[in-house]
Amino acid sequence: MISITVLKSWRTAYPGAVVGLMALKNVANPEKSDALESKKRELENLLRAQISTKSDLVALPIIQAYNAYYKAFRKSYHVLNQLESIVFKGKSIPNVIMLVEAMFIAELKNKVLTAGHDLNALELPITLDISKGHERYMMMNGREQSLKPGDMMMADNQGIISSVIYGPDKRTRITQETKNPLFVVYAPPGVGESRVIQHLRDIRGYIELFSPEVVVDLSETHVAQEK
Repeated sequence: MISITVLKSWRTAYPGAVVGLMALKNVANPEKSDALESKKRELENLLRAQISTKSDLVALPIIQAYNAYYKAFRKSYHVLNQLESIVFKGKSIPNVIMLVEAMFIAELKNKVLTAGHDLNALELPITLDISKGHERYMMMNGREQSLKPGDMMMADNQGIISSVIYGPDKRTRITQETKNPLFVVYAPPGVGESRVIQHLRDIRGYIELFSPEVVVDLSETHVAQEK
């Protein structure tokens, strides 16, 4: 049973923020999917048709919401950078592990920040909180990182598993062997619950292209309100 504790500190720090979680079980994770590859090319073409200039991109309300959050930490929204590479530099969506690829395609489609984890690597329960600035964890690149005070983050009984500014950790990352993934969506004020819910549905839909028997073990959202 997946257990998630949402602390008051998170609820009061960012009124209107949303965090969504979706856990799937018994997922096939093949090395390649022609159906997903087709969706990648389709999305690349759609993004290039929809967005003409960088001004058009940064004017999107959802990008403005993330930019405002990242600016407070003197960082830039990495999904925006990825979108610019695809739309304006002709880059393609990279080939990675299928579960990560499905997440990444949905992330670019919806412009919503997502972290992926392997449920089997987690030591439950999970806690949603705000960093105090003394926490440290090992990022995907293997480098230990101190968190900035005030960042949205999640932790299990062993430590931090992800934060908005620095992303998911190495210990619980999705690998080729992952069969039970957990997807975490971080949305600052201005994004909205409905977009987060649709984003989770899109991730599931992309995964169903190569794993049609996927089972949803958990799907829920939390909206921050002052209490």
